[in-house]
Amino acid sequence: MRAYNFSAGPAILPEEVLKEAQAELFDYQGTGMSLMEMSHRGKEYSAVHDETIANIKKLLNIPAGYSVLFMTGGASTQFALVPMNLLGAGQTADYTNSGAWASKAIQEAKLLGGKVNIAANCGKEIPTRVPSIDELKLTPGAAYLHITSNETISGAQWKVFPKHETLIADMSSDILSKPLDVSKFGLIYAGAQKNLGPAGVTLVIMKDELAERCPETVPTMFRYKTHIAENSLYNTVPTFPVYILCLVTRWLLAKGGLEGMQKQNAEKAAKLYAAIDGTGFYTGTAVKEYRSDMNVTFRLPSEALEDQFIAEASKLKLKSLKGHRSVGGIRASIYNAFPPAGVDVLISFMKEFEAKNG
Repeated sequence: MRAYNFSAGPAILPEEVLKEAQAELFDYQGTGMSLMEMSHRGKEYSAVHDETIANIKKLLNIPAGYSVLFMTGGASTQFALVPMNLLGAGQTADYTNSGAWASKAIQEAKLLGGKVNIAANCGKEIPTRVPSIDELKLTPGAAYLHITSNETISGAQWKVFPKHETLIADMSSDILSKPLDVSKFGLIYAGAQKNLGPAGVTLVIMKDELAERCPETVPTMFRYKTHIAENSLYNTVPTFPVYILCLVTRWLLAKGGLEGMQKQNAEKAAKLYAAIDGTGFYTGTAVKEYRSDMNVTFRLPSEALEDQFIAEASKLKLKSLKGHRSVGGIRASIYNAFPPAGVDVLISFMKEFEAKNG
């Protein structure tokens, strides 16, 4: 029996995807080689590469004028690439600070010497949340507005996005979890290891015209327009992570696309939050209106009980429930691939644990 993996990332993958990858790992489609051993410019990998782009465009209904890119370095590298490419001399960039990951993006923009306006700051608030749209204090003519769509550590998520001429979002932990109007964004980026696939590839969806803002002083590899021009093949793309991403996008399409996934995700989260709210023993850590459908965070009456909860859950193959080291508590990450049955098992354990220790 496989464990129920609540890890925030690297995170759970669909069983069907893992089994297909296992079957093709040694000999990919009768070639006598693993896809990991093949040229990133060969016909076998090229077919995977092109299908993955096509699947993402179909799932998100991406309009013309946008490119889908596969890059490396995770979201942490994008924190720097965004201002390097899009924040011109004398311009100001607006950022919202909603927690740990948004704060890191802000730090990188400041390191590069750009003018950064914190349009709203609720990063240290308890219970946690993301900013409301009406509290944003935006800069007229700002180069862009940057948000973090879902804070993995705090368990807070944007439910309605602000409107901006150039809206940029780190969507590492909720990308492809629900339908999205890509036309409202200038750039979206997401490390794969939370909701897309294995670590090693970063998905970037970008409006092509924005890439032309990049100063010529930016190194070639760090320019978005380099990767747009070369279809993400300027250098060796992480081929195997892209292959797994391809299988995940096939799985999503077979499951009814993002509308079907949104329904399942909302049902899983609602059931778990109801179990938390139905007792005084467990306490949710995010403001209810902003609770994440991907990362459910909660506390027990004491840290000793939390440690006991995590240890006993692990013995039942309920794994990786420990909250982030910076905040503690419990975190159940229930991404697209997390099965609804696993939520039921966790809720059953929570009731038993409270009965014994409440």
